[in-house]
Amino acid sequence: MKLEVHDLHKSFQGKEVLHGISFTIESGKALGLLGRNGAGKSTTIRILMDVFKANQGTLLMDGKPFHAKEYNIGYLPEERGLYPKKKVSEQLLYLAELRGMKKAEAKSNLKKWLKRLHIEEYESSVLETLSKGNQQKVQLAQTLMNDPDIVILDEPFSGLDPVNSQILQEVVQEQIQAGKLVIFSSHQMNYVEEFCEDIVILHHGNVVLQGNLKQIKKAFGHNRLVLRPNESCAGTFEDTLKQCQNMINLYTKQAEDYIVELKEGIDKQMLFAYLVNHHIDIDVFKIYEASLTDIFVVKAGDEE
Repeated sequence: MKLEVHDLHKSFQGKEVLHGISFTIESGKALGLLGRNGAGKSTTIRILMDVFKANQGTLLMDGKPFHAKEYNIGYLPEERGLYPKKKVSEQLLYLAELRGMKKAEAKSNLKKWLKRLHIEEYESSVLETLSKGNQQKVQLAQTLMNDPDIVILDEPFSGLDPVNSQILQEVVQEQIQAGKLVIFSSHQMNYVEEFCEDIVILHHGNVVLQGNLKQIKKAFGHNRLVLRPNESCAGTFEDTLKQCQNMINLYTKQAEDYIVELKEGIDKQMLFAYLVNHHIDIDVFKIYEASLTDIFVVKAGDEE
């Protein structure tokens, strides 16, 4: 499956919150839909799920108009929507049947997912008696019980300890490998980097960056190096950098490392030779790779 979003606009009470966003996602991949609070992520997701209509724009699935009701969509919202005073099994079966699943199949899938998520012992428990992490896993079970074609996960790791996070990571990878179309929204960039091949960053209702994550990180590291001087010359290293301003545009320090940007026409061998000639002993000399957090701050951080 290939879902294409073209030129989405959405306004509320005369205020436009989406300004013509476009992106594409294919099955068997996870798309990281990123942005600060209010950037337009939830609005985009709700349009995809047909909770409300866009004012303008088109949604296509494999080149044909996309209608959410024709697909099985599993949605894990950031704000939890289950019933705290109802039993786990009671509400999961109800929601599965509400989406069209036969009762026998719903019971079978209930057992499967409670076991997969290591919460089978809570099948007859009232939801509010469970820990926050186990409630989150129940929420995930309801997201996946109907074997969705499209899986939308909004802050899925919220409230999970490291052990439960690992279980959820495995489940998300399984969904991707099963050829599902996965949209993953989170402020926890380490998870986005782990799961998502492509990203879209929204800012004030606009797409400010999109594409393959590896290529984006490589582009952000263009002409930048990480240098770490040996302790024996740490005291003179900054003075040496200042003396080679004809080779580097700038440098910043992160703990023991220096991030330098080479000027156009200068390659890393030239800088390395310069440092050696000035008796600088270098412990680390490598290409700089920006983290997704660095990239996000640059693209979605408002200037004061």
